[in-house]
Amino acid sequence: MHRHGYVGRKFSRETDQRHALMMGLATSLVIHGKIETTLPKAKELVRYIEKLITKAKKGDLANRRLVIAALATEEAAYKLFDVIAPQLTARNSGHVRVERTALRTGDGTQMATIAFVDEIKSTVVETKEEVKA
Repeated sequence: MHRHGYVGRKFSRETDQRHALMMGLATSLVIHGKIETTLPKAKELVRYIEKLITKAKKGDLANRRLVIAALATEEAAYKLFDVIAPQLTARNSGHVRVERTALRTGDGTQMATIAFVDEIKSTVVETKEEVKA
């Protein structure tokens, strides 16, 4: 059998588990700004998060709803729209960087750090609860 035309890695998981994995990794990246995971997961996360950042930079309601659906928490989606995306407008693509780190002790897997290329300055963002109070 050939692999022509098949895009993406399976990670020995079902489709819904793969989607949940990418959603969780993307949410962690947006909230923390930098995460460490295995190299194949980091490379696959680049494909996932770049599309979300592009949608966040457009900023209309339809794209906002798509990003909220693609991230695990609304807090992460609001941070991506209100804090991160405005700081990345000068860049067309290549918003995140993958750097190899040490090999994992248990099984020797190549680990990698994924982070935003530009330094993200954290600004105070009012949440819905703070606005209501």
